[in-house]
Amino acid sequence: MDRSRSPEERAALVVAQMTLDEKVQETGSMLDATHSRETPPIPRLCVPALRLNNGSAGVSTGGPVQLPATALPAPIGLAATWDPALAWRYGVVEGTETLNEGRNLLEGPDINLARVPVNGRTFEAYGEDPLLAGQISASDIGGIQSKGVIANVKHFAANNQETDRTTIDELIDERTLHEIYLPAFEASVRQGHSGSVMCAKNQVNNAFSCENRELLTDILRGQWGFDGFVVSDFNSCHSTVNCANNGMEFELPSAKFFGPALKNAIAAGTVSLSTVDEHVRRIMATLVRFGVFDRPQTVTPIDAAAGGAVSREIAGRAAVLLKNDAHALPLDAGALHSIALVGPFATAAMTGGGGSSHVKALYTVSPADGIRARVGPGVGVTVDDGSDLTRAAATAAAADVAVVMVGDNEAEGRDRPNLSLSGTQDALVAAVAAANPHTVVVLKSGGPVLMPWLAQVPTVLEAWYPGEEDGTVVSALLFGDVNPAGKLPITFPKAEGDVPANTPAQYPGVNGVASYSEGVFMGYRHYDAHGIEPLFPFGYGLSYTDFRFGPMRTLRVLGQVFAVVTVTNTGARAGTEVVQAYVSHPADSAVPEPPNQLGAFTTVTLAPGETRAVLLHLSPRAFAYWSVPFGRWVVQPGVYRVSVGDSSRSLPLAAPVLMTDGPIP
Repeated sequence: MDRSRSPEERAALVVAQMTLDEKVQETGSMLDATHSRETPPIPRLCVPALRLNNGSAGVSTGGPVQLPATALPAPIGLAATWDPALAWRYGVVEGTETLNEGRNLLEGPDINLARVPVNGRTFEAYGEDPLLAGQISASDIGGIQSKGVIANVKHFAANNQETDRTTIDELIDERTLHEIYLPAFEASVRQGHSGSVMCAKNQVNNAFSCENRELLTDILRGQWGFDGFVVSDFNSCHSTVNCANNGMEFELPSAKFFGPALKNAIAAGTVSLSTVDEHVRRIMATLVRFGVFDRPQTVTPIDAAAGGAVSREIAGRAAVLLKNDAHALPLDAGALHSIALVGPFATAAMTGGGGSSHVKALYTVSPADGIRARVGPGVGVTVDDGSDLTRAAATAAAADVAVVMVGDNEAEGRDRPNLSLSGTQDALVAAVAAANPHTVVVLKSGGPVLMPWLAQVPTVLEAWYPGEEDGTVVSALLFGDVNPAGKLPITFPKAEGDVPANTPAQYPGVNGVASYSEGVFMGYRHYDAHGIEPLFPFGYGLSYTDFRFGPMRTLRVLGQVFAVVTVTNTGARAGTEVVQAYVSHPADSAVPEPPNQLGAFTTVTLAPGETRAVLLHLSPRAFAYWSVPFGRWVVQPGVYRVSVGDSSRSLPLAAPVLMTDGPIP
């Protein structure tokens, strides 16, 4: 308990005093009527309980009884802000409320990329690009851990589908693994310093993730220098010996393969005592590093107003304005007498997706309550759930404006059957639009959806799952109190077959094997390389104001490449723009490359008429590829192109950059 000693020294001292039974009990969770996701404390050694809480969208299930917490907007919406500073604040709420609930580890963020848009957990992660996901994740982790709570980045690695998730064997070539599916985890470890990592349920290249030596030992610890501990996903360890010897430290939901089985393996000589000592030392050192040894673990009230304010602000920044013909939005409350609020997502707040990340919200604001509070008593607001199309159309026809709210209900444990809105929602939008030309569509989805009615409506606003402040957020966006600034972190395709993994062998797999034969051509890389026009491209999003880019220049400082870009707000409203830089490799590249890959991004908020120069840092990785023969990142010499704009398909500025060859970190 000597705080002048390092966490490693203190951990080594306590492990040296532990009995074998005490060591073993620290490697798996208790699970009974009164305990869940926790270890018992060891009072004689001042060892505190490790207490885990689920959550990627706020504090979810922890102990046997789920306590209420702030329901933050869905993580896919956080990614749509493209703003690491907001991700930090998101994490601060998660960390603060984890402590409020008497816990010390939050199982999040979930950063698995959206290889398959129908994945049931698309809402729970950060979209399809490894750079964007990594930067949002590192900042979210920073916010969580700034409160002394251990983050748990998950699911390592390539947990990209819910169908057959406990058994599927994902065959991923080395280059694709390192360029697409590992970089966000690397950023979470090396930049975000995540205190723990959760290994996944699935197999990667013929080995279950929680006993995968290449992932857990060679890459995570060997290449990245990870100094925390690895936690299993629920029931994702399949072998005491393989999990213990290949890099997993802690088992959930109970010590089925660790616990007594681990003690027996030590006795049999199949797992060494030194291996177990190292596992326990890592857990203890992490608990010390985050102050868990040195503070009481008490339950305190959550500041609902503070969490709600952050949830509201981030949800407002997350929304993506997809279409706004003739400046139909924002609405003018003073010019309206009646509003028809129609659809299955118009009746209650959409607080989040289903499964382990679901938050029991402290409170909610329904769409009707939010809009009524904004427009006042002089404007009539009629609500119709859209279950009867004829009635819904009549309700819409009788109003000055119709706001139709449709969406999906993504959940862990199941993938969506397709990208279409379920039930009669497409027909509902068409019926409402036919009845009232002043129709606004508000989407509350966890990922892309098809829009057969798009040409019939002037306006579409993607609000994702807005969280507990749904009604307040959406009304502020509709009436212009908040200017939409979100950009898509995932491509919206025009048709089912346009997605990268479009064969059964790729998804959901054949005979238990999913082949990642698309390689690095995932997400927008696929659409660009094959000349497929998306419905809405990666990085896309409109605003109630307009921005002009240019001029642009590139410069090199101490071997680092920067782009300096001038951005001007040419409209009449203040607004926030996301400036995106993409890198194109030389035409004679040694390996096949997508036409463009995200290399850097930043946000800038400008008053009407304001001009500002922004700086984009393109790290050496932005110009590199993973060399399989050399087993490292390599830059091929040649002339690269850096293009800058406001989406992956709108890049008005470009400049050449000459790169020399060589290995990079």
